[in-house]
Amino acid sequence: MRWQGDGWLKGVRWVRSPNQGARPAGSVVSLVVVHNISLPPDDFSGNWVERFFLNRLDAGAHPYFAEIAGLQVSAHFLIRRDGSVIQFVACDRRAWHAGQSAWQGRENCNDYSVGIELEGSDTQAFAAPQYAALWRVVDALRARYPVTAIAGHCHVAPGRKSDPGPFFDWAAVVSRYPALAPLPEVAG
Repeated sequence: MRWQGDGWLKGVRWVRSPNQGARPAGSVVSLVVVHNISLPPDDFSGNWVERFFLNRLDAGAHPYFAEIAGLQVSAHFLIRRDGSVIQFVACDRRAWHAGQSAWQGRENCNDYSVGIELEGSDTQAFAAPQYAALWRVVDALRARYPVTAIAGHCHVAPGRKSDPGPFFDWAAVVSRYPALAPLPEVAG
């Protein structure tokens, strides 16, 4: 995978989210944050996540949507169950994925991280094509940015978030990127 000059990854589908902003001056991407998302919860059909990141979620289409339709969130990437990748925000820009967060004492992870959403939930395993796509995206990020860590949303917002959840294969991350994986005591 190669990059376009402004942080858009070639070879993936681009859908530009309005939920983004400039990174603070001098901020460099050094962290990858892995999430899970499904809308409605535990349902992987339709394009509800895409609509959510575009502020076009129909609050009347599902009871859960009424709770979240007014939120403005995004991630840099969404990896669907079949391994297809959608990019919503250029990686040189700040996506709104981590919320109130900190990594190793540094606040505001959105300022210096790239958010990758895996279509999934805390209740079931992710699909093999998703991991293959995740490795390709992480490898591309490492080629462009000085990434020093991969963490879950649960690591940067402990007690508030649980994703990517208990079925995410942290052992595969440790095996593939031993220097970037979270410490074993937080990788569970």
